Amino acid sequence: MSNETDTTTTIDAAASIDAVRSSGRAKSVSKSLFNWFAGLAILCVLWWIGGYLIEINPDTTNFKDFGPIPTFQAFPELLAEGKIQAAVMSSGYRLGIGLLIAIICGVPIGILLGRSQVFRELSNSPFQLIRMISPLSWEPIAVIVFATWNGAIVFLIAIASVWPIVFATAAGLAKVDPAWFKVAKNLGAKPWHMVTQIILPAIMFDILTGVRLSLGVAWIVLVPAEFLGVTSGLGYSIADARETLSYDQLTAMVLTIGIMGYILDSSCAMLIKRFSWHH
Repeated sequence: MSNETDTTTTIDAAASIDAVRSSGRAKSVSKSLFNWFAGLAILCVLWWIGGYLIEINPDTTNFKDFGPIPTFQAFPELLAEGKIQAAVMSSGYRLGIGLLIAIICGVPIGILLGRSQVFRELSNSPFQLIRMISPLSWEPIAVIVFATWNGAIVFLIAIASVWPIVFATAAGLAKVDPAWFKVAKNLGAKPWHMVTQIILPAIMFDILTGVRLSLGVAWIVLVPAEFLGVTSGLGYSIADARETLSYDQLTAMVLTIGIMGYILDSSCAMLIKRFSWHH
């Protein structure tokens, strides 16, 4: 009888603990959602105030369409005409290709930096020199070298976004216990096994973090790179709206850039939590 009572008490205690944890998680999620919406609400209020001040000023009243209400009213028209969808697809293609090239090049170079002291010492000064050059400074050279503007923009994105991946990969590899490699070598592991079974799983968190940083850099470089030479993309849409004095559409496209960037960054953060052994 005593054992049954103890078992029942244990079960009730476990259920109470689970209920408390569930309640705590629910409160945490609710608080996070509230803060998220509150932050956006504050931003919209500040935006509306700025638009109102522009509208009531006789010197700037022609720019009143920069306000939130005209901007939100422009979205249905832009979506119905397919301008937003086409711009996002064009820019997304360039971003994806450029970022893919950066990952393909950056991860192996980062592994070499982390594993080879000779390579690290030889490449440090040239890499740091090239890394400090503004990505958009390469634009005149890229236009000459590449036959199309698409190729030039992809190059600018790749050259801008490769460095966070390179140095994040190298930094992650520097934290790996050298004993792992000794054990693997003693067990007869080949270099390819070292990479696929030890290095990549161990530094996946750092690689994904580097990709997230690279995505932010690439997204910043993409838009100004599309201001010249191309007839599609988010940057072109902003330049076109400016030339036609469609300030509501211009602001709508700027807001679209922010929304898409936020979605991409949040997706990277979710991938880091999902596929990293740190979590």
